[in-house]
Amino acid sequence: MNLADVAASVRGGPLEIHPLGTSAELQQCVELQRATWGADYDDIVPPSVLTVAQKIGGVAAGAFEADGRMAGFVFGMAGVRDGRVIHWSDMLAVREDARDRGIGKRLKAYQRAAAKASGATTMFWTYDPLVARNAHLNFNQLGVTVDEYVEDMYGASASDLHRGLGTDRFIVAWPLDDVSRSKAGGVRPADVTDVPVLNEAARLMSAELVARADASLPTAVRVEIPLDIVRVRDSTPDEAVRWRASTRQAFQWALGRGFVVAGFITDPPGGRGWYLMTRGDAGAAR
Repeated sequence: MNLADVAASVRGGPLEIHPLGTSAELQQCVELQRATWGADYDDIVPPSVLTVAQKIGGVAAGAFEADGRMAGFVFGMAGVRDGRVIHWSDMLAVREDARDRGIGKRLKAYQRAAAKASGATTMFWTYDPLVARNAHLNFNQLGVTVDEYVEDMYGASASDLHRGLGTDRFIVAWPLDDVSRSKAGGVRPADVTDVPVLNEAARLMSAELVARADASLPTAVRVEIPLDIVRVRDSTPDEAVRWRASTRQAFQWALGRGFVVAGFITDPPGGRGWYLMTRGDAGAAR
């Protein structure tokens, strides 16, 4: 897919994706950052950085409606890791009333094409593993892999989105030369009823469970999250804190023993979802 291919229409009407250039476009990007992460967010990317990044292989592009309003934007920087050119995707946001139209996925496709054209081989970014919407996008639609789980990666944050939950993050990797790998979007809850859940109902793994699992590692496990962590945080903050603690423990245990995330499964009636994690040849079940 090239840059021209992604500057097309999405559900809900025509949309044009192009680099941010004018002062008005740059200011719209700043305003959307504040609308997304909160007025007091102290890591706003200013127009000067959005402009300079584009001079050195970075991407700062917006998705614009026919009337010129920004529906979403993506921002990333170029860098070098282990001698290879890589792209770090720092921000992606879609205006609240423009969501569920496929705009985020199209912005990612545009960013991929632009980063690949600049010589990058892999794209990295972070996201909160408690956010189910992003888990589905990343693993079921884009097919990323987990590079690392980092506790409180960004430290204390003033963003409304991070309030009370800290900033634990997955660092995920997206190979730019192959996005055709299988994904787990078609797996149903009924397909994995026999796969053990490490942190069911936000419970920490007991010492007995850890010892039993270590003695005979299963080929697959699940890590549970609520489908709307923001609602949980706002209604029962203590429960949201338990979700953070239990998922942190479960992910660190599983990743440390060679499990990989094979996909994300949702149960909308139950209000929950699961990361399906496999090891060895079990990944073929995707």
